[in-house]
Amino acid sequence: MSTLISLIPDVDVLVALAPEELAEIVLQMAHERRQNDLIHLQSIASDIHGSPGASDGYPQNRKRDAELALAESWNWLSVQGLLIPEPGTNGNNGWMVLSRRARAILANGSFKTYARSVAFPKALLHQSIAEAVWLDIVRGDLETAVFKSFRAVEVAVREAGHFADTDIGTALMRKAFDKTTGSLSDMQQPEAEREALAHLFAGAIGSYKNPHSHRTVAINDETEAQEMVVLASHLLRIVDSRR
Repeated sequence: MSTLISLIPDVDVLVALAPEELAEIVLQMAHERRQNDLIHLQSIASDIHGSPGASDGYPQNRKRDAELALAESWNWLSVQGLLIPEPGTNGNNGWMVLSRRARAILANGSFKTYARSVAFPKALLHQSIAEAVWLDIVRGDLETAVFKSFRAVEVAVREAGHFADTDIGTALMRKAFDKTTGSLSDMQQPEAEREALAHLFAGAIGSYKNPHSHRTVAINDETEAQEMVVLASHLLRIVDSRR
């Protein structure tokens, strides 16, 4: 069974890790050290101090720092719902169990993907898509997140420009942002910029929404999916400014 010190021998490294970075190691240790499916923080914290009478712990003057770093990562796992209190008296005394999500993450080795997803700030997303799309990102349903985002762009353009339900896709974007007749085109802007914006909306819908409407499109990179939904949010804010 691995110990905290065998995994991170240098206490300076331990302390320098962000809570979510250390949490990956702590979650794996919690999995290994379960007793009847129960795990307690002290089971891992004891590694910091080492065996009684031995010198296998972290340096005495750094133990407090190490304890704080471990507690922060433990709390991160709890906040994310990966470690949850055991129901009843055991839970009141600090005993935890691995959640179903934690077990799935450990089974498929997806902790880093999950951590990056939950770190994605919801505030970057337009309010009309923030809740649903952010949850899809966290759950790893990247294709759904991207499709919902750009479908929202299409719906917003149709509603803001008072177009018919039959107006869809790239044709709708070019009609709404036509450089001379588009109801959502800002005629105070230079012609080249009006034309470029029409290209931007049409290109985004054509690249990110239309393919998902007609076939299964796999997105395997969560960072790429996050960038896509942020682009959709930017487009939605442009539509808001043209209403």
